[in-house]
Amino acid sequence: MPRTRAARRTGVSPRRGRASVPKMERARLPRVKTDFLQGSLEGKLGDFLLLFYNCLTVAYAILSFKGLYYSYFKTIIEAPSFMDGLYMIMNDRLTEYPLVINTLKRFNLYPEVVLASWYRAYTSTMDFFGFPTKMCWTINRGEGLDPVESCEGLGDPAYFYVTFVFLLNGAMMSLFFIYGTYLSGSRLGGTVTVLCFFFNHGESTRVMWTPPLRESFSYPFLVLQMLLLTYILRKNTMMALGISNIFFMLPWQFAQFVLLTQVASLFASYILGNLSPAKMQSVLVTHMISLAVCFLLMFGNSMLLTSFYASSLVSIWGVIALRDYLVGIFKPGLFTWVMQCLAWVVSTVILKFMLSVIFGASDDAHISSLIKSKFTSYKDFDTMMYTCAAEFDFIETETLIRYIKTMLLPINVLIVAFIAGRLVYHSLQLVAFAVLAVLIMRLKLFLTPHMCIMSCLICSRQLFGWVGGKFKLQLTVVGILSIMAVQGIANLQSQWGIIGEFSNFPQEELLEWVKDNTSPNAVFAGAMPTMASVKLSTGRAIVNHPHYEDAGLRERTKMVYAMYSRKPAEVVKQNLIKLQVDFFILEDSWCTRRSKPGCSMPEIWDVEDAQNAGKVPLCTLMWRDSRPHFSTVFHNNIYKVLRVVEEAL
Repeated sequence: MPRTRAARRTGVSPRRGRASVPKMERARLPRVKTDFLQGSLEGKLGDFLLLFYNCLTVAYAILSFKGLYYSYFKTIIEAPSFMDGLYMIMNDRLTEYPLVINTLKRFNLYPEVVLASWYRAYTSTMDFFGFPTKMCWTINRGEGLDPVESCEGLGDPAYFYVTFVFLLNGAMMSLFFIYGTYLSGSRLGGTVTVLCFFFNHGESTRVMWTPPLRESFSYPFLVLQMLLLTYILRKNTMMALGISNIFFMLPWQFAQFVLLTQVASLFASYILGNLSPAKMQSVLVTHMISLAVCFLLMFGNSMLLTSFYASSLVSIWGVIALRDYLVGIFKPGLFTWVMQCLAWVVSTVILKFMLSVIFGASDDAHISSLIKSKFTSYKDFDTMMYTCAAEFDFIETETLIRYIKTMLLPINVLIVAFIAGRLVYHSLQLVAFAVLAVLIMRLKLFLTPHMCIMSCLICSRQLFGWVGGKFKLQLTVVGILSIMAVQGIANLQSQWGIIGEFSNFPQEELLEWVKDNTSPNAVFAGAMPTMASVKLSTGRAIVNHPHYEDAGLRERTKMVYAMYSRKPAEVVKQNLIKLQVDFFILEDSWCTRRSKPGCSMPEIWDVEDAQNAGKVPLCTLMWRDSRPHFSTVFHNNIYKVLRVVEEAL
């Protein structure tokens, strides 16, 4: 890693059970506020990052997807050169050992590549001029734990990484204001959009908790893309739309599903006569070109070309091309609309599955199964891995109540009731996001911000000119904002009041043991979030990880998770030997945790492995005594490391 200068201070006053820092800084350590208002962004960054009081603790705190993504940023900045780091992540053998994979192709890692290049350039420049880039403290944590170093400043990798995530999402608020102003034709509309976002902040974003997630990098570009699309529907320029499409798709594998809803909404606008065939075809061509560019930049990632989004672009083009033929046969009206919709749906599905067969791709098969499980009793292992998580359940009633309390839902219902003309697309897009959010609660992160954008239309004289003159309409809007602020300010105070201090000593003990007592070539298997931490913190090879979108990885994870089934120990051991695993990290909580009925790991396995249902779970037996197939080499109250006993020759 490039060398950085650091000004150092030392604080060594011990305090039982938590980190100790100099008195003047101690009050700041646990403060994690969830706002990133542009005016106070820098101060909040310090509050957030001081929580992670050393580089090791940062690694422990960044779990699951977050740890996996950050590990590649760490790989590039610690490599001898940027190109060496890029080569390492494009020829990676640590993530799915013993396979060598191009993680840039698989994991949408362009944000990490860009940030790593900036970090190396920044630290090299500052070192050249002799400027310090961070300030560090030595912290005594008490309880017999070793002192650790805590650093603040852009020279600290985690601080640098999170700073730019927050800056990007802070800049997004400017986009919200511009979007609201342009859509409503009033600066007051832009203000309404921004205030709605903050009044519903807890329902609008997760960036304050999970900076490395793909949506943190990608969603701001979706806002930009929708703003440009709004402009394009009124004007006629496509290049900016294509560029924003690329910046939205590159960081996030889910972007294709969002763009599918957008294309569907535009197609519905076209069918209803609110969008001309020429404009619709221009938008389709722009989407096709940006998709092709992303396909190339992702090194031929087949998931892009075999997606419903790609098939939908082609099928809509075909429907538009046949429009005159359909109109010649049927009279324009409801029947023609229905026929065009059916033609689009049927041709999209057929084309998607044809492309999947041609490319031999099944990476997104679990998405179809997940949707199927929402409407039927269908369930399998992969589907239940999603549906048993709260964020993939149906939207909570409490969320709708919170929307009502801040007036967000009533205002949007009112606006949709009065929607007209060129604003139909935005209403249809809102409906699409609402359907996604109802089916999968996690996707309310699309719905809530879009509702905030739509709220600006209460300032639109096109829709609400009947209220009265300009001043009277503005007075009405201010009155509505005052009502919204009652619950909105309470929500903000609740967000500001959330404080926390990361502490996971059992995991720290585990990872320190792994680093000190295993070979650098050792191979590990276990729960997906823990494997991300093992890779990030110890640099050991793992065989499974949290990026569940790949079909091959799902099969690997299933083999590993057999430890939490009721299968015989010999069968599970052979699975691990086949994957060349040396150590399995067993977690008792994964054996006993039950988010809801039928959702403990042994119960999930009962769906897949009915013949062993009723037996004692293997994980329970291994927690008691791992012999003879495994030997216990490490044990604390949370984790147990099992060595796979080698077969006798």
